[in-house]
Amino acid sequence: MQYAYPYLDRSLTLLSISRDSANAMRPVRSLAVLLLLLLAPGLLCNGMDSATVTPTTANTVSINPTVGPPTTMLLVSGSGFDPYAEVDIYFDSADLAMVTTNGTGSFGGGSFGGGVPVQVPASAIPGVHWVTALERSGHKAAQTAFLVRTDWTRFRFSLDHLGVNPYENVLSQTTVGSMGLAWTYGTAGYVDPSPTVANGMVYVASWDGHLYALNAANGAFVWKYVIGSGAADSSPAVANGVVYVGSPDNNLYALDAANGSLLWTYTTGSLVKSSPAVVNGIVYVGSFDGSLYALNASTGVVLWKYTTGQDIWSSPAVANGVVYVGSGDGNLYALNASTGAFLWKYTTGNWIDSSPAVANGTVYFGSGDYNVYALNANTGALLWNYTAGNFISSSPAVAGGVVYIGSRDGNLYALSAGTGALLWKYTTGGAIISSPAVANGVVYVGSGDRNLYALNAGTGQVLWQYTTGGLVDASPAVVNGVVYAGSEDGNLYVFSLVGGLLSKGPSSSELSHPGLP
Repeated sequence: MQYAYPYLDRSLTLLSISRDSANAMRPVRSLAVLLLLLLAPGLLCNGMDSATVTPTTANTVSINPTVGPPTTMLLVSGSGFDPYAEVDIYFDSADLAMVTTNGTGSFGGGSFGGGVPVQVPASAIPGVHWVTALERSGHKAAQTAFLVRTDWTRFRFSLDHLGVNPYENVLSQTTVGSMGLAWTYGTAGYVDPSPTVANGMVYVASWDGHLYALNAANGAFVWKYVIGSGAADSSPAVANGVVYVGSPDNNLYALDAANGSLLWTYTTGSLVKSSPAVVNGIVYVGSFDGSLYALNASTGVVLWKYTTGQDIWSSPAVANGVVYVGSGDGNLYALNASTGAFLWKYTTGNWIDSSPAVANGTVYFGSGDYNVYALNANTGALLWNYTAGNFISSSPAVAGGVVYIGSRDGNLYALSAGTGALLWKYTTGGAIISSPAVANGVVYVGSGDRNLYALNAGTGQVLWQYTTGGLVDASPAVVNGVVYAGSEDGNLYVFSLVGGLLSKGPSSSELSHPGLP
């Protein structure tokens, strides 16, 4: 999702400043040029003597990648600067690195492994930001745009299914209470699968038999594709421009993420309610025919399959070359991700709908026997279990040494990841089938009482809630200061901060530079 920054709404500006003017600036010249670059590019071309500042395309700066979440590592390269000049590299107003150009006035390239490495600040909020290369002499500067954006590309956010967005920096324990409804999109059926957010789009399946692609910023319809009538419970996964989703018509679909055109399908022996995982060119997905499939992500050709005793609703987690998945036969299976070879299984007392999460050498999951389990990820040995008051279909989230998981007894449980000891629980008015999402100290979860909740991750205190028109069994996605969640009233609900931290301009303190006047 892209956000508007009025103070940055302009085209790329490149500068060349005369030596006499630069010398006259003395200690304030670098800051002054940077502030002009960031705040008032029009003045540079229109309000100053053309002999002092002349636009030029001779000096340039480039970055790789150009889009990513906070903390992304960028490789910065530049050319057209003065030979052997000291150049500061800024992200907005933050001076992140200094480099000396070579004899041709360039930096980065092969001698720096493709560029000078700088890291996007963790505090960089979603939207357009500017990477600036500025000579310390003040002679020349160039800049290019970087889009801060986090994608939620699959069920449970990451392949290890932790259910945690580590990049969220807008919604927090102090701000989440100010969320309001941003927009809704109505379908003709239950919206039970978790939405996926990628590349400025949100993808969600509905029980009306369609997969929908919507503009993530405003909910505008982009495309939809028929994936079969009935209970669509598979959450889509997006990878390399392709969206993969399971269907009640027994198929796994691969669609062009931009326009919804069909690329391929693979037909299993029964319903596909499992949410696919895509890694290293392989799609892993379970079917109600009892098999876990590994398919070529480009062609849909079967690479291997492993058959369990009953249906697979659980979605596979992939970590350290192993695929973990639960089965209706009551077993959690660990298989070699490359070959499908059996490694181990652990038998519980009932079916397993819960999708496992893998953290720090431990696999966590829930079972229909009312228990939450923690197993050694290498051997399958039981480390601990915790007994809830009813079936557990919810998938666990693991963050900060805590396991968060819902139960059909109406409680969200927070358990010690190391011991299984109860830290706190929050009781809602309905069964919790929704899998919790954790971001920046807040736990988000839906309930059968029709509410979506935001709780303090440390205490379980309610920070915010919203009542929809139906059960909220869908698992929320939390990215870019926005919460996406479906309801059985047929709507996808989208929430963001009222009044918007994302639309404000920079304060003078935010533009100040340590070490510069």
